[in-house]
Formats: sequence, C-alpha cells, structure tokens
Amino acid sequence: MRPRVEEVRIQGLGVIDEAVLELSPGFTVVTGETGAGKTMVVTGLGLLFGGRADPARVRPGARRALVEGTLVVDPGGKVARQVEEAGGEIEDNRLIISRSVSAEGRSRAWLGGRTVPVGTLTYLADDLVAVHGQMDQQRLLQPGRQRAALDRYAGGELARELAAYGRVYKRHKEVAALLAELTTRARERAQEAEMLRFGLEEIEKVDPKPGEDVALREEEERLSHADALRNAAETAHLALLGDPMATTGVAQDAASLLGQARSAVEGVLDFDPALSGIADRLAEAGYLISDVATELAAYAESVDADPARLAAVQERRAMLTSLTRKYGGDVAAVLDWAQNAAARLAELEGDDERIEELQREQEELTARLTEHAARLTELRQAAAERFGEAVTAELSALAMPHARVTVAITQSDEFGPHGVDEVELRLSSHPGAPALPLGKGASGGELSRVMLAIEVVFAGADPVPTFVFDEVDAGVGGKAAVEIGRRLARLARTAQVIVVTHLPQVAAFADQHLVVQKAGDGSVVRSGVVALDQEGRARELARMLAGLEDSELGRAHAEELLAIAAADKAAADKAEADRAEADRAAAAG
Repeated sequence: MRPRVEEVRIQGLGVIDEAVLELSPGFTVVTGETGAGKTMVVTGLGLLFGGRADPARVRPGARRALVEGTLVVDPGGKVARQVEEAGGEIEDNRLIISRSVSAEGRSRAWLGGRTVPVGTLTYLADDLVAVHGQMDQQRLLQPGRQRAALDRYAGGELARELAAYGRVYKRHKEVAALLAELTTRARERAQEAEMLRFGLEEIEKVDPKPGEDVALREEEERLSHADALRNAAETAHLALLGDPMATTGVAQDAASLLGQARSAVEGVLDFDPALSGIADRLAEAGYLISDVATELAAYAESVDADPARLAAVQERRAMLTSLTRKYGGDVAAVLDWAQNAAARLAELEGDDERIEELQREQEELTARLTEHAARLTELRQAAAERFGEAVTAELSALAMPHARVTVAITQSDEFGPHGVDEVELRLSSHPGAPALPLGKGASGGELSRVMLAIEVVFAGADPVPTFVFDEVDAGVGGKAAVEIGRRLARLARTAQVIVVTHLPQVAAFADQHLVVQKAGDGSVVRSGVVALDQEGRARELARMLAGLEDSELGRAHAEELLAIAAADKAAADKAEADRAEADRAAAAG
C-alpha cells in the first residue's frame, strides 16, 4: 500500500477561515481566482509536514491556524514504524497529523493523537511528501537525497555493487576502530600488563596451594594450644583407664567401674536370662572405652609444643594474608585471580601481533573498497549522463529549451558509507551560463519546472509517494502548459500529485479538480472548496481560459482540452497495459 494524503482540513490560515480538501490518490489540481487562497493550500501542507511556522500567516482575528491531515498508510510499512516509535497510533490504516500555529508564534504538532516535536513531522515528511514551492526547501536540493535518487535511477547493478561496498565498508570501520583502540590506548594497556605481571610474579613466589590457608589456620590453633590439648587428652585418658601407679584399692576410672557393673550383672545371669543383653552391652562399652583411651594416649603422645614450627606456620599465614588482601578473600579467590590475570596478560602481550594482523586486514579491505568505490563512480557517471540528458529533454518541452541539467560527481578523500562520490545536480539556464547548484541556478517558477522534470525522470525510482507543486506553470502557456499537464499526469501514475495552478491546460489533466471560492467577505469558508464534476470542470476551465465561465468560445476550448487530456491518459493506460501483457508473456515464455 502506497501512503497518500486523503484529506486536509485548514482553519484560520491566510484568507482561509475553514476549508476541507478531499484529495485523489492520483492527480489533484487546485484552482481559483487570484487571491482566493490557492497558495494557502500549499502553505498548509508545508506546515503539516514540519514547515516553518509564520504567525503572520494566521488569519486576522483568529487565535491560531490549524492544519489537520488524514493519511492512508501501510500498517506494516516504514511510516507506521516511525509513528509507533513516536508513540502515535494508526486506526483503520488512517494516520492523523495536526499542526497549529498561534497568533503569538507558538507552534504545536500531533502525530497519531500524540503530541510530538515539530522535528518529528519533518523527519516523517522525508518518506511521505515532496513540496515544490517558491519558498520551500526542496527535498532534492539536499546532496544526500540527490545521491540516493541517482543511485535508485541507476538501477540494480549499482544497487548490488553498493551492497557489496557496504559490507566491506562495515568491516573496514570495525578494523579501524580496533586499531585505534589498540594504538591510542597502548600506554594504558602497557600499564595494565605491568600490574598483572607484578601480581602473577608475587603469587608465583608465594606459590599458594588450594585449601592451604584453612589447613595452616587449624595447625596454628593446635600448635598455639599444645599444652592445653595434651593435658586434656591425658586427663580424659586417666578418667577412662585410671592411674596404673595408684595404690588405693578404690576404682575411680570408667573402665574399672564398667568392669564392676559387668561382673555384677553376669553374676546373676542364671536367675534371669533377660540380663544377657545388658551384660553384652556393658562388655561393648568396656571395649569402646578401652579403644578411646588408647587413642587419647596416642594423641597426648603426639601433641608437642614446637615453637619453631609455630613460627613457620605463622610466617606462611602472613604471606598468604598479604596475597588475599590484594587479590581475593581467600586462597581460592587468589588462584582464580591468577588464572584470569594470566589469560588477560596473554591477550595484552599479543597486542603487537594483533595490530600487525589488523593492519594487514585493513590494507586488504582498503584495496577492496577502492575497487568497489571506483566501480560505483563508473556506474554513477554513466547514470548521471543518462539522467542529465533525460531531464534536459523534459525541460525543452517545459518551455525551458536552452536550460541544461547536469550531474556533477566529485570524489572526497575518505571512504563514506556510500562510496567516495559527492553528487550535485546543477542547472545551466542558457548556453554560456555557468552550471550552478539547483537552488542557485533558477527562479522560483523555473525551479518548480526543473523539479517537475527531475521527478518525472525519477518516477518509479524515487520512493516519495506524494508530490506538491506550486508555481510549476509560472511564465508558461500554450503548448508548454499542455506538456506540463501531461507530465504531471505521467508522474501521477506512480505517485500522488497535488498541484496549484492557474493554467487550464494543466488542470485538464487532473483526476480530481478542486476550486477555491471566496465568500462575500473575502474569506474562504467550509463550502468554499468544491470538488468539480465534469460539467463544473468545463465551466472552471472556460473561466480560466476566457475569464468568463459562460463564454461559448471558452467552453468549447475547455471541452477540447478535457478531451485531449482524456485521450492522452487513455493512450497511456493502453501503453501500460500492453507493457504489462508483454511482461507476462515474456515471463510465461
């Protein structure tokens, strides 16, 4: 679905009190008597798409000027995505755009029901409309637009070459960024490498082992409390087995007491067999106490106060603590740091080799970019020659027989995202005149005609769906005016075209004819913009031709113009149908 402007509502702008314009998806023409407000239609469209807000344009007595447009858009297209990003909404494939200018000069904009900066409308307009009027900044006057339009005009071969160039250019930028980082941060990376190297050497010198800090802490505890540990083991051993050197006959140790208990129980087993289990358990307890006592004796024997070993352990722990303060909370963290630091150091120490690799790749990419850029220049120059000749031929038919359009292609010193070419459209208004940039080489009316010629040649290649022309017919008449109408109709086959004109030869080619009529007080009210039927068109064209809408001569001429335009459009329809049929036949064959 091609976006288009469906309806425009204007309030309080210039002589327009209120007007509603319903626009054709093809060619809409706006006519009316001088001063009726035709140009305000173009001004309103300009405001709607981010044009400069001039409070002097606000109708005297009105608080503000308001322009509201309803656009038909593809809900899955680029414009819809832009609206969604701005927070606006599209309903039933319709997008509402509004712009107001107060008498004090304040300006506000709305997009899909959401207040947005005016710049958002300007950004959106790049993909929606091209307004060609004497005071408008022309879209195709922007060098980037001229280059993009020429590339589309050049066709598929250049598009494929540009895509190949773009892939190489992207990698070239990545490599350049990596090289810049490696070289500009060389000192920082060297300092980082030195710090890592120092830390690794310090850790390697201490050579910590996994879990060593825990084991040393436990050993230090034992060595620091050796006397207490040995005394505790000996005391426990004595309590279990007693003192073999004691002379008293009273048993005080656990083993002796258990033995007495066991003897007492075993002495009465014959009277009650149920005591057999208790006797067995007392025997097991005796064996267990004996084993524990043996282990206690061995432990007490092993515990030794070793001041030298204690000092060595404490010294080793101090070394490990120094490492954990710098590199981690414990030895495990220190070892992790060392592993990561070694990997990072290897990466940093490989910078020189990496730089050499990247430099070699950059040289290779530069050579490939040079080849692609040269091919792009070659294709653009060929397209520029064809384009200049085509536009010049169009200008000859538009009453500018001595004008010539050329495309200047110059090369910059650096690679850009689209090559090295800088593209500029230039106009030489007559033989011997210098070729100047479009905005400097033509008057307002001439510029509109030049833009029409360019848009006709670009038709199908330029993706902008709506074109607005004002003063495209300035200073022309007769045959040239017919040719302007014919070319506008041709452009309308691939885009929506809106034209403000005073020439009946142009108006005759329109699909929709709107006439602006002033009320008795000189204003344009809601009923003052009328869509004409065939009869009304003939009357309006007669008025434009003879100044009298009821003139028989003017009426006959008007009907003749309408017939010529209808025949011309019918012939164009047939030619297009024949081409489509030929394409289908070729595809089937």
